[in-house]
Parts: sequence; structure tokens; C-alpha cells
Amino acid sequence: MAQEKKKRTLVASNKKARYEYLIEDTVEAGLVLTGTEVKALRQGRASLAEGYAVEYGGELWLENVHIPEYTQGTWTNHAARRRRKLLLHREQIDKMVAKAEQAGHTIVPLSLYFSEGRAKVEIALAKGKKIHDKRQTLRERQDRREADRAMSAHLKRHG
Repeated sequence: MAQEKKKRTLVASNKKARYEYLIEDTVEAGLVLTGTEVKALRQGRASLAEGYAVEYGGELWLENVHIPEYTQGTWTNHAARRRRKLLLHREQIDKMVAKAEQAGHTIVPLSLYFSEGRAKVEIALAKGKKIHDKRQTLRERQDRREADRAMSAHLKRHG
């Protein structure tokens, strides 16, 4: 039987993380959220720009991720930058924490999305880039754009 591809609804992505860090390993994790957080996410409102994951008591927690308050929420509304628990298997947590303890490594969120109705976050083990690495990334991106433009111009003329 052919397996259906999971339907993903992207809520937020962290473009800054791919620029600032060299991504070494990625993992999909579930999130423990309150009702108003889920409703705010369904409206497509969140920011992962300054987020990171840290270990407390043998569990991974997502820090500094901004999910704004739900506009129709009442006194049950959530704090916008509260600490949120990540749902991972014990082996995944141990592996990520062990690698993150090495110098220059951190765990950053790359994207926040809904998969089959459940909120998921893609986290990555990342190492900080040096300035010359960032310049190289920008140069590669610019070269790729120029090549795409040249290909499309060529196809318009000859296709």
C-alpha cells in the first residue's frame, strides 16, 4: 500500500537560523500547547526568530518563541513568550543534548507547522557560522538566483 504524504500547513519558518547557523541534524518534535496558543497558530501568527531549545530536568523546552495572544481569548489567554515543552523520545533528547553540550552548538527551531492537525516544530542541532561562512552563504544564494534567471531567460528566448 502506498503511504500518503503528510499534509503540512506551515505557520512560521526561521530563515535567520539557516543564515546564522550551520545545520547539522534535524528532528520533528511535538509541542505541548494551550488552547489559545493553538488558535493563534491556526491564524498563522508566530515568530521563531530568537527561539532556542534548552534542557531542564531531562526534558527539552522551547524558549523565546513568540506566539501572540489570541485576539478573541479571555482571561485564559497565554503568555506570548512562555517556555513550551517539546515532545521527543528519550533517545532523541539524549542525543540532541549530548551534541548541544559541545562548544559552539545549540538547538534552534527551523519551522513551526501543523501535520495531520497536530502542532509540530522542526528543531535542528546547529553550529554558529563565522562571518566569512555567512558571506559564502550569501554568495551561493546570489549565484543560484543568477543561474535561475539566466536559465529562464534562455528558455523564454528559445522555448
